[in-house]
Amino acid sequence: MAQQIRRNGTSGVRRAAKAQSRAVTVRKARGSASGVIDRIMGILPFTEEQWSRIWLAMIIGGGVGIAFVIASLAGVPALAQAQVAAIAGDAGFTVQNVRVTGTNRMDEQQVYARALAQRNQAMPDVDIAKLREELRALPWVKDARVSIQLPHTLAIDIVERTPHAVLEKPDRLVLIDATGVELEPVAADRAKGMLRLAGPGAGKQARALETLLAAAPALAPKVEAAEWVGNRRWNITFTTGQLLALPEGEVEAATALVKFARLDGKNRLLGGKVLAFDMRTPPRLYMRLPEAVGQPKVVAAGEEGETT
Repeated sequence: MAQQIRRNGTSGVRRAAKAQSRAVTVRKARGSASGVIDRIMGILPFTEEQWSRIWLAMIIGGGVGIAFVIASLAGVPALAQAQVAAIAGDAGFTVQNVRVTGTNRMDEQQVYARALAQRNQAMPDVDIAKLREELRALPWVKDARVSIQLPHTLAIDIVERTPHAVLEKPDRLVLIDATGVELEPVAADRAKGMLRLAGPGAGKQARALETLLAAAPALAPKVEAAEWVGNRRWNITFTTGQLLALPEGEVEAATALVKFARLDGKNRLLGGKVLAFDMRTPPRLYMRLPEAVGQPKVVAAGEEGETT
């Protein structure tokens, strides 16, 4: 009987040792796992406060998702939307900050004025598509990207239009882009050095003029202004103050401009005594000289190096 008691005692000691060993192993495993997690969290660029917000967002997001699924399955999507917005609003997911990027020339207060109309709204209630269209209606805005950044920020990235020319109106000067969209009034001193367009409908012809000038790249930098005459043709004014009247038609105008560039290359017409050049009746080029010099002269298109 003494031997039986001895065996039981030995067995109990072994069980206790094994249990203690397992406890130590579990503690080590937990410590190791916790150490790995701590190291990973230490590597990632988030503060403890940011981690708390991330976990909170995930928990609330999960709850919102479940509520939305339940309401959708019940066949009431409007109720689902309202429920999601209510949960998000109660959790503090409302528009409190607006961040605008991409504005360079335009007054970004115009963007804020529209974006801040969404302030204090629950994030799911923000109509991103509608806000984007409102922003695109602004003259300077070529495109806009709107996104929600939890928990409180509405992020807006603006793609601005590029000023291309100055449109002369009876009472003011207006910046326009290459498509003729009017951007904003501009003072005369700020308009210096920019291409000027004049004449009814000139703004809508800005792209066509750009194509025309591209036919004679050597002349393009010397063009100071262009007048759209009779809604059918261009008068070009160079930086020298001299004027060139071009014929009607895209092909005809481009052909005449190229011929004028060749003449200028051979005879240095720009910067000379001629006040104006008229190419409206090809193949001839009429030149108007100062009254004291004499009558207008003509150069035939086939005789580009000669005058008559």
